[in-house]
Amino acid sequence: MPPDVLAELEARDLVEDYRARPAYQQNDYLGWIERAKRPETRRKRLDQMLDELEAGGVYMKMDHPPSAKH
Repeated sequence: MPPDVLAELEARDLVEDYRARPAYQQNDYLGWIERAKRPETRRKRLDQMLDELEAGGVYMKMDHPPSAKH
């Protein structure tokens, strides 16, 4: 995991939420973020991942009931 992504997860207390996701989602998020060509795009993708982890119940803008927070 890129150090800046880990730092962002730690800053928002989302490391456990990230690790609770299935491995394919963890890999999808990181690959998607890292494939961004422009820094602005990378930041937007990172923010989306963080927001989705914080909200729960969503993955790549799709419903994901197993991760819903009750």
